Amino acid sequence: MERGARRLALLVAGAYFMEILDATVIAPAAPHIAADLGVAPVTVNVAITAYVLTLAVLIPISGWLTERFGARRIFTVAIGIFTLASAGCAVAASLPMLVATRVLQGVGGAMMVPVGRLVVIRTTAKTDLVRAIAYLTWPALVAPLVAPALGGILSTYASWRWIFLINLPLGAAALLLSRRLVPAVRAETPGPLDLRGFLLAAVGIAALVFGLEGVAEPRPRWPVATAALLIALVALAGTIAHLLGATRPLVDLRILAVRTYRVTALGGSVFRAVITAIPFLLPLFFQIGFGWSAAHAGLLVIALFAGNIGIKPVTTPLMRRFGMRPVMLGAVIASALCLGGIALLQVTTPLPLLLAVLALSGIFRSIGFTTYNTVAFADVPAPRMTSANTLMSTVQELGGGLGVAAGALLVRLGAGVGLADESAYRLAFVLLAVLLLIPAIEAFRLPHSAGNVVAGRA
Repeated sequence: MERGARRLALLVAGAYFMEILDATVIAPAAPHIAADLGVAPVTVNVAITAYVLTLAVLIPISGWLTERFGARRIFTVAIGIFTLASAGCAVAASLPMLVATRVLQGVGGAMMVPVGRLVVIRTTAKTDLVRAIAYLTWPALVAPLVAPALGGILSTYASWRWIFLINLPLGAAALLLSRRLVPAVRAETPGPLDLRGFLLAAVGIAALVFGLEGVAEPRPRWPVATAALLIALVALAGTIAHLLGATRPLVDLRILAVRTYRVTALGGSVFRAVITAIPFLLPLFFQIGFGWSAAHAGLLVIALFAGNIGIKPVTTPLMRRFGMRPVMLGAVIASALCLGGIALLQVTTPLPLLLAVLALSGIFRSIGFTTYNTVAFADVPAPRMTSANTLMSTVQELGGGLGVAAGALLVRLGAGVGLADESAYRLAFVLLAVLLLIPAIEAFRLPHSAGNVVAGRA
């Protein structure tokens, strides 16, 4: 892999890390933010929802913006917006001001990551794509595990405002590097914006995220959440019908006919949803089920992080040695077994065994994410790469949000049938393992030669 391509991939990975980190870092700091701004802790959740909603709604337009104005310009502007918005969040004097600056952060994040990933995919040789994607995968593995600890430590021992201030030097460095490293990729003849498709998708995605956030709340407002999900169903059905019939759609759904792409967009999104639910449920399981402190539970979850990082150097050789299909299928099945192992953990389980189960879950999480992200664009033709990247960014964002909501819903399902708190969490882990049947079947149906070019086996 050429040095320029490696530097570009690392730059985009750093931007991706900032985006995911800021999506989740507020939650543990909510009590401190609420006390400082003079509001109830539960109302701070609107700052989290506003950010995620903005990301989800604006990601579909990022591909058109890139084709119209060029990747370097859009990526640089996105970094600038994100950095300035972070400064605004840090000095927010009221909750409405914090929410407004979080929306602005979401505007930057929605353009920053999809555009950066598109440039990496379009400018990297197929044979080097597996290594480039590995760089882009680690933020999704590390950030959700680092964010709770970072948010808690900064808000407890410094100030919650440092959560956003740390973005300023990172953003300034990324801004300088983007001018040097990001090529001016753009379409020669960009088409008009599919405004109808964008508005339908925006309404559908916003309603879906809002509904899922409502389901995931500690005390769900079921009428509001149900209404939002129904609106999402109607709007997204209309979006699909429009995109399939439009001459120049916002995103080309026909790209799902490419088998290696479809396995990531569909089965891979289910895998992402299930795996994202694990670090969300584990600390609650340890605190509510085992009676451990938040600090104790949080430290144990670091074992997932250790597994993620420890396996990274081996992931690419694994794909090159065995091929995409066996590694992907193995990661899905092993992840299901790890979920079963987590469900069987007891307060009396020896600490080394508990840490081993969590580390193994982290290992297969890392392998699965890297494999899916690598095989996704293996067979996508270059002219359709922009549309494919936009669609993939959208479904991955929704997959992550769906995982948290699904985890919360499954716990409530267990409680609803009369299970004790600890048993309700065990049932949730088992049902999450069952959901992995979907990506397992998708992976099993892949051809043996799938992704051989990007794996370096052709």
